[in-house]
Amino acid sequence: MKVSDAFPSEYLKASDIGNHSIKVLISHIELRDVGDDTKPVLFFQNKKKGLVCNVTNANAIAQYYGDDMDLWAGHPIELFTMMVTFQGRTQPAIRVRVPITHAAPKPMPPPQTENSADDGDSIPF
Repeated sequence: MKVSDAFPSEYLKASDIGNHSIKVLISHIELRDVGDDTKPVLFFQNKKKGLVCNVTNANAIAQYYGDDMDLWAGHPIELFTMMVTFQGRTQPAIRVRVPITHAAPKPMPPPQTENSADDGDSIPF
């Protein structure tokens, strides 16, 4: 018997994904009490477990689908694992990316300049 079988979790863990990548479609997001914090949890179409969303993963999604998490529903993401350092230990963690077919980040606004005079320097700093 595996420990994960004896103590199942309603949330995804890196061991659930292993060395694979999994494409999923976000169905909805709920704020839930996780440990001592309230965190957003992503849920996916046709999947039982949700993903507790950390800042790193939220920023990766927001880069493509915007800051409003309520608008992420219906969009695809890909889940994969990578080794990260957390609390001084290296361990596997779930990371997200937008599938390449949907990877068109939101355009950045043009930089604001104080002086529009052309001084011949094309580097904007």
